[in-house]
Amino acid sequence: MQAHDLSFLNPVQRTAVTSTARQLMLVAGAGSGKTAVLVNRIAWLIREGHCYSGEVLAVTFTNKAAKEMTERLQHLLGGSLGAMWVGTFHGICFRILRENTDACGLPPKFQIIDTEDARRLVKRFVKEMGLDEDRYDPKLILGFIHHWKEEGRRSNAVPNLPGAEFANKLAIYQKYEQHCQSLGLVDFSELLLRTLEVFQNRPDVLARYQRFTTILVDEFQDTNTIQYRWLHLLATPEHRLTVVGDDDQSIYGWRGAKVENMQQLLRDYPKTELIRLEQNYRSTKTILEVANTLIERNKQRMGKVLWSEGAVGDKVSVYQAFDEMDEARWIARMIQEWQSNGGTREDIAILYRSNAQSRVLEQVFRQAKIPYRIYGGLRFFERAEIKDILCYLRLVAMPQDDTAFDRVVNVPARGLGEKTIEGIRAMAQVGQCSLWEAAHHYARTATSRVTQGIQQFVSVITALQAQQSDLPDLVKALFHQHGMYAYYENLPGEKLQGKVENLQEFLNAAIQYAEAHQGEPLLQLQDFLAEVVLEGGERAGGNADEEVSAVQMMTLHSAKGLEFPCVFIGGLEEGLFPHRMSAADPQKLEEERRLCYVGITRAKKKLHLSYSLRRAFSGHAALNQGSRFLEELPSHLLHTVDMNKAAQPQYGSGQYGGAKSYPSARPSYQSYSNPAAQARPQTMSGVGSGAMARPKTVSGDKGTKIGEYTVGQRVYHHRFGEGTILGGDGAGDKARIHVQFKTSGAKWLVLSFTQLEPR
Repeated sequence: MQAHDLSFLNPVQRTAVTSTARQLMLVAGAGSGKTAVLVNRIAWLIREGHCYSGEVLAVTFTNKAAKEMTERLQHLLGGSLGAMWVGTFHGICFRILRENTDACGLPPKFQIIDTEDARRLVKRFVKEMGLDEDRYDPKLILGFIHHWKEEGRRSNAVPNLPGAEFANKLAIYQKYEQHCQSLGLVDFSELLLRTLEVFQNRPDVLARYQRFTTILVDEFQDTNTIQYRWLHLLATPEHRLTVVGDDDQSIYGWRGAKVENMQQLLRDYPKTELIRLEQNYRSTKTILEVANTLIERNKQRMGKVLWSEGAVGDKVSVYQAFDEMDEARWIARMIQEWQSNGGTREDIAILYRSNAQSRVLEQVFRQAKIPYRIYGGLRFFERAEIKDILCYLRLVAMPQDDTAFDRVVNVPARGLGEKTIEGIRAMAQVGQCSLWEAAHHYARTATSRVTQGIQQFVSVITALQAQQSDLPDLVKALFHQHGMYAYYENLPGEKLQGKVENLQEFLNAAIQYAEAHQGEPLLQLQDFLAEVVLEGGERAGGNADEEVSAVQMMTLHSAKGLEFPCVFIGGLEEGLFPHRMSAADPQKLEEERRLCYVGITRAKKKLHLSYSLRRAFSGHAALNQGSRFLEELPSHLLHTVDMNKAAQPQYGSGQYGGAKSYPSARPSYQSYSNPAAQARPQTMSGVGSGAMARPKTVSGDKGTKIGEYTVGQRVYHHRFGEGTILGGDGAGDKARIHVQFKTSGAKWLVLSFTQLEPR
């Protein structure tokens, strides 16, 4: 076999590939070429005679990664991989169980059930036990089951915690477990647990798979409790074990990943050689220094410093927007500038902490005719909870809408089974009438329990119709008086929290539309529904076809493993990023910081960060303070975007009545180099949200009052120094003041949290 050429690797990578240590941990930074190191290590070990291909087990987290690794190994080894195993944790466990059904207590033809099938089973048991489906949501119960399975606990080994709710959840787990066992069904977490159990209880089976003398695990920082225990049983100190991971990119703690497994492995295998892959082949030196400075704040990390031999690159742009609409328009303008300089749209990624942030971005991109593609998700108005709200509103506007009726008649659950719904459909067909009309008749002829559920639904729609309120009040009533908000509000979990945020953003959209389209309530509602459909159907400015060059939009969690020449991270505000649910917990805060680090290290050439002074939540605008993460970045590498002199892009009137142009003057971005010097504005509710119209500027005449100040008055600012007031605009909390500073130039400042000393 010919010698393995490693000349293309850097010295540290070559050391990692050729290490003869029994246990090896590679702390591989973002963009450090870890996949190349991993596959070349496997090929080198085989070619140098340290193992045969049939002794190699390579474990990844996704089928895509496993496929890529297989293809690269086939290229390196010149064909078939023989008896080598390459796959995901779940795929490998399935293979082990299939080969050992007797030892595992499974029938020879056991079946894997997907998440949707598992959820249906749980829903069935909730009904059989007579439990409230709103309180015992099948998604949450399934999450409860998976949590305990991934901790390695069967239902009879779960700690007996107090409370009837916990007891009921545990009872559902027991029924689910018994049902799956009796029918030979295995869910995804069962694959791992069942394999762990057979390794623990059958030493002969374990010994059979310890023939894999060379084990390699990618993305090790994402392993959970059961995956680590599985690996620890399989790999003895005599095995050759290589793990590759980056504790600074561990961002999935909310779904069970244990970043501490990296430290645990060093304790369990004390002779492990530790090699850090720190040379980055992706980003500019500036971007890397920004990322390094941020992540150094985390205390629980193994430590590494990314560096590059590449270009220094541009400073990181930071933009302080007046509100979320201003932020989205600035991003649109920078996209247009990138294109005018020869860049392509597919080179651009817009990253955000919450899916709800995409709504305003989508609106502005449609207006600006910028094609976009939502990566790993749906456009805002296509999300399930948003479609539910739209269907309720459609029924208010036109009760004969059968499609809308069919979707939401049992959302939230009202005890209406499929048999009841089929009965209403049949009655509508016979009577040649709408489902709404059939429901009224069905309620008079059905049992009292069914009647109650249908009457409850009819009363919700009827009450909303009678309300004769404008669009925002109608949405608020649906949310708060009729239970749609409560349906999601108290449900824990990352995805369910996202649904609540999406509902809040829907209310913001309704408020913006109503501010721009005054009129008779029913007509306003009908026009809003029509524009949602029309805007959503436009391909030129909407979610683009695959062949269209489009901007990529995604959450920061979805961006892991990807890279782009130009990256925008929006919404860098306290309470949003870091998220308010994480800010008070040191461990969760560190994971939020890792998430920001992941976002920064997706950028190859250009990185733009932005935040808004105002962002609407549940129909109220809040005065925001910039994220603490901005304060933690090196100020000498940040470029404060001065929009006072920049021309703004022009937009046509769009879905929510956006202004045709935007004022060129902006509030100034405050320095983050000295956090103590920056005043932190307080949160405020009750401020109307919406696209800003061009405000009338007060200027010129000396002595004109601007709040407590006057035009021509000399003032002092702690950062900008001495200046003279030129004018101002807006009123109340939206009031701004225009000051010409001697050394800093002209600045627009928000009066509500600007401190100026008279001179």
